[in-house]
Amino acid sequence: MLKLEVAREILDIALEKGGDFSEIFIEDTFSTTIRYENGKVEVASYSKDSGFGIRVIEGELTYYAASSGTDVEKMKELAKSVANAVGGQRKKKAKQLLRERPSNNTPFEIAFDEIPVSRKMEIVKKAAEIAGSYDSRIVEVKAFYADRQRVVWIYNSEGKAVSDVRNYPVLMVEVVAREGDQVFMGRDVWGENKGFEFFTDEIIEKVAKTAADIAVHQLEAEDAPAGEYTVVISSEAGGTMIHEACGHGLEADLVLKGGSIFAGKVGKKVAADGVTVIDDGTMKNFRGSMNVDDEGNPTKKNVLIENGILKGYMHSMLTAAKMGVKPTGNGRRESYEHIPIPRMTNTYIAPGDKSPEEIIKSVDYGVLVVKMGGGQVDIVSGDFTFGVSKAFLIENGKITKKLRGASLVGNGGEVLKNIEMIGNEVGYAVGTCGKDGQGAPVSDGLPTIKISKMVVGGKAKS
Repeated sequence: MLKLEVAREILDIALEKGGDFSEIFIEDTFSTTIRYENGKVEVASYSKDSGFGIRVIEGELTYYAASSGTDVEKMKELAKSVANAVGGQRKKKAKQLLRERPSNNTPFEIAFDEIPVSRKMEIVKKAAEIAGSYDSRIVEVKAFYADRQRVVWIYNSEGKAVSDVRNYPVLMVEVVAREGDQVFMGRDVWGENKGFEFFTDEIIEKVAKTAADIAVHQLEAEDAPAGEYTVVISSEAGGTMIHEACGHGLEADLVLKGGSIFAGKVGKKVAADGVTVIDDGTMKNFRGSMNVDDEGNPTKKNVLIENGILKGYMHSMLTAAKMGVKPTGNGRRESYEHIPIPRMTNTYIAPGDKSPEEIIKSVDYGVLVVKMGGGQVDIVSGDFTFGVSKAFLIENGKITKKLRGASLVGNGGEVLKNIEMIGNEVGYAVGTCGKDGQGAPVSDGLPTIKISKMVVGGKAKS
């Protein structure tokens, strides 16, 4: 985007009155959104945004300013404004910039802007038709299409010059099923870091049928029992609970603030034997993957907990410097308007050696969770309450009744300690994680796991 000599000039301007580090972050974003409802396309919109941010770090202080557009003179003016905010006298020059070419974890074949809107509309129409024909009790269907391309360029005073292209296609289907006076909703969503080729017939059918099945399941189910039970969470549920209840506590900024249950526990046992938690931003085409993070550092496979022992945290450049370690490729920002902070990418519990069938056979009486719903989490304490949209009763090692209305109540740290068996496969869920007012695309993974005891909220007596 910028000639290297121009970028270096701007970086030097930002350091004119002090500072240990300066950075230019530039971004172009293009996105399309389509909503299909009531048998027709209700919304079809396209948007474009461009902008940049200038950051200076001095000691533990961060100075940041952002503006729309990518005019070079405006960049110089904003760099001077940030320098004036630093307000020191010491000058430090930027190093000579060298372009870096990171590995490609997110290849794509078809750019979104190569596809006409009419073709994109066909996708939501097809998804709605598949979901609507799943069962005669389905009375309402909504389908959502979204694509977003985010192109970023990062230059810093340490000599880095790197760019990255991120593509975020998403398909979501919501279904309402009714029988008599009973009404239930089902929802499913999937996304990756990929081009338009993401929208295959297989993906469209999977998302549509899964949403419809969740709604119909609840119509046919019994009220879940309430109490403390053995709980099996299927790999189909994805790792949402681990992400929310445990993952945030492994982000270094929360640790530095003293607000994490994992603070000061590196090298100590924080989970059951066999539990390994990984955050990996290099997984090919996963939604949370990138080639570099939003500070230009290569993403990595970071083992956070290994066989129950805490190994480390997810870091941005700033938190890594404060803790005396190397950045982990987890410095992320929602857009050029935001500063980078430690964020998860693709976070999961590594698979074990048990089959899902073995795990279910080991349970005398308990609850099998197949799909998670929404919930509330205190990321400081790890306490959570999650709704469950699809569940079954396990009796004498066999899946018996369909359940509805269940919820899971507990603490992320305790859940890690109470895992008794770990399945040999991993399933994923996707989403946009919110933190400090910023959203970041993520994936969360989980093998089928057996939790020895957990509070299940429900209506029925066991």
